[in-house]
Amino acid sequence: MDGSFLHVRSAERHQVIVERLRGAQRITVQELVEVTESSDMTIRRDLDFLAAQGVLKRVHGGAVPAMPSGVEPPYSLRAQAALAAKQAIARAAVAHVEDGQTIVLDSGTTALEVARLLQQRAVTVMPLSLQVAHELADAPRVRLLMPGGEARKGELSLVGPLTVASLRALRFDIAVLSPCALSLDAGLTAFDLGDAEVKQTAMAVASRSIVLADGAKWDRAALAHVCPVDRPDLIITDPSAPEDQRTLLAQRGTLVEVVEPS
Repeated sequence: MDGSFLHVRSAERHQVIVERLRGAQRITVQELVEVTESSDMTIRRDLDFLAAQGVLKRVHGGAVPAMPSGVEPPYSLRAQAALAAKQAIARAAVAHVEDGQTIVLDSGTTALEVARLLQQRAVTVMPLSLQVAHELADAPRVRLLMPGGEARKGELSLVGPLTVASLRALRFDIAVLSPCALSLDAGLTAFDLGDAEVKQTAMAVASRSIVLADGAKWDRAALAHVCPVDRPDLIITDPSAPEDQRTLLAQRGTLVEVVEPS
């Protein structure tokens, strides 16, 4: 068994554990052994890893949630989750980009996948995170415009008055956004108030907006409202997004593109 397969399986188990914790006050090692078909030792290692990331707290025989619902999961954990879906969504997003266009590219793990695919494209990009900027720093054909602002700890997304002022001084062809959550009632939402303001401004200064939202983000809401769910021009997701909600959203006039992870 090669190392890449082990990494994928580990990421899948971590996602299962996080999902189980969202709906329970406590999870046990035994129930996780059964649902993941993994060994007791493997599950205990997973719980220890997630505890070190601040996602949960270890208790005798299992774990309890460490984060209230309004707290953003760590970037390192989100980077592992639904990676195949995020990569497929990123490929679909880049297919809508033409050479010569100007793009404001959001923070987040899916936006990072978009940045990696733009490295050989002749485009102008303003990244809203230092993580994304790093991916594009040496791209030979990319014109990189850096906003000002404060880098959020852990996330390295750029927020605050300087970031907003940088965006308002420019106009873009496309805003590529990656919200924290999406629902028909709450719209697009973010965990951080400053992040929500930056996303709002990015949409306001772009001719077109593309939202990247894998299925795990659907039917959820975070603290800060970004915009109504039918505000974006295009939402790209994967088949795990609720089909009934996709249909209702399309009926409201928003184009929803569903892509299969490879």
